[in-house]
Amino acid sequence: MSVLDTDRFRERLLDERKRVLDAIDNIHSENPGSIGEETEELTFEDNHLGDVATATFDREMASTLEENSTHVLGEIDGALARIDEGTYGTCQRCGDSIAEERLEALPWAMLCIDCKRKQERS
Repeated sequence: MSVLDTDRFRERLLDERKRVLDAIDNIHSENPGSIGEETEELTFEDNHLGDVATATFDREMASTLEENSTHVLGEIDGALARIDEGTYGTCQRCGDSIAEERLEALPWAMLCIDCKRKQERS
């Protein structure tokens, strides 16, 4: 396998990291306060239960998106650490090289495609 251009992957990871942080900030700005405060406010305003249900659904969706974004952020930070350690592009399970095509598609991949498939089957 050819030598990976880790500088290029570092830039991609840093760009993606910024995008994810911006998404998390947007979730926070769109959903200030707690779900309890929001639904309590809707209840006191004598709104329909559907309004409360919509607010609850929206909050749960935002929470799920934030949780996923936080997970991806951790994966990105891990990939950046592997670049610093000199282990980027090496499968953490079998030690083989991760195909550059896989890293192009998912720059924070920790496993080669074969190990990822085995992980998903178990």
